[in-house]
Amino acid sequence: MRLFAAVVPPEDVIRELAVEVEELRRLPGADALRWTGVPGWPRGGAADWHFTLAFYGEVDDDLVPELTARLERAASRSGPFELALCGGGRFGHGRTLWTGADGDLHALSLLADRTEAAGRRAGVAMGEHRRYKAHLTLARSRTGADVRQYVEALGRFRSRTWTVGEVALVRSNLPRSGVPGEQPRYEVVARCPLGAAG
Repeated sequence: MRLFAAVVPPEDVIRELAVEVEELRRLPGADALRWTGVPGWPRGGAADWHFTLAFYGEVDDDLVPELTARLERAASRSGPFELALCGGGRFGHGRTLWTGADGDLHALSLLADRTEAAGRRAGVAMGEHRRYKAHLTLARSRTGADVRQYVEALGRFRSRTWTVGEVALVRSNLPRSGVPGEQPRYEVVARCPLGAAG
């Protein structure tokens, strides 16, 4: 299974983001970007837009129970915290457009470190550790694009604040149809409550 750990915003926050993305998609040149999700959310599941905490890649079925147990332990060591979607930016000269986070970013970063460590302890072959940068991907471009107008528009965006109460273990089902622009489908396979340890 292709797996990752994530924070998934609640449905009402996703709806706020969907309204913002619809506005962005009306800007000139938007058709040149490959947008995550599709108009008329939800298309398949609430995990379509998420903050990836740790990417595990292809995980042998035999390792999934151990990974889930380690992830539950990591989540139990972190208490609930406040977060909001806020602003935006780009990576790679316009190859990725994202919205960011505001709130307890220290708690989010610590949770990312713990979920990465959970993968390593479970025996998942993890890549090298990178400093965590909270972002929720909105669009991609194969060649890089001038996304300044989108970043500027996102500068005015802020969702309501919510309390993060769980880590989701998410399965990524890659497209197989060969249809251009088809997106992966995401499926939450486990939910790990924060602060469950007494």
